[in-house]
Amino acid sequence: MDHLTIAAELKNNRLLFKELLKDKKKEEYIWKPATDKWCLLQIVCHLRDEEKEDFRARTKHALETPAQPLPPTDPEGWVISRKYDQDNYGKTLAKFLRERKRSVKWLQSLSGPNLESAYVHPKYGEMTVKMFMTNWLAHDYLHIRQIIKLKYDYLKIQTGEELNYAGNW
Repeated sequence: MDHLTIAAELKNNRLLFKELLKDKKKEEYIWKPATDKWCLLQIVCHLRDEEKEDFRARTKHALETPAQPLPPTDPEGWVISRKYDQDNYGKTLAKFLRERKRSVKWLQSLSGPNLESAYVHPKYGEMTVKMFMTNWLAHDYLHIRQIIKLKYDYLKIQTGEELNYAGNW
């Protein structure tokens, strides 16, 4: 898969995220199925930060400065240290969507990027541009699945209805 195909998929996913996440009431975006699970607000904060500080930054890093250490990230820790549960849902969603638009524009601007350019991580070994880009897209799919499951569970809790008629999850 080339960088333009991945950029196109990321662009399509931006629209999907927008439709899945827009117009939510507070009780829905702060609802969690369990205390150890994330709510929609936390997912949106995570997507915003990962977009800018992880996937785009690390892809760019592997392309432009692979000999330098990677900038640190702490996705799990950021949930608490950045107080995701206190962010403004609408503004955070808008920021993520803007960052995604910037990412797609940047990817589309690349002319024949070396997808084999790699940062060599001391623990994980070679991390190529292709690996970062492919995992960026996979990250989207994982969170799309997570969001849909959260919406399904919220529907079941809010309505009190059995959802077996719809089919088996």
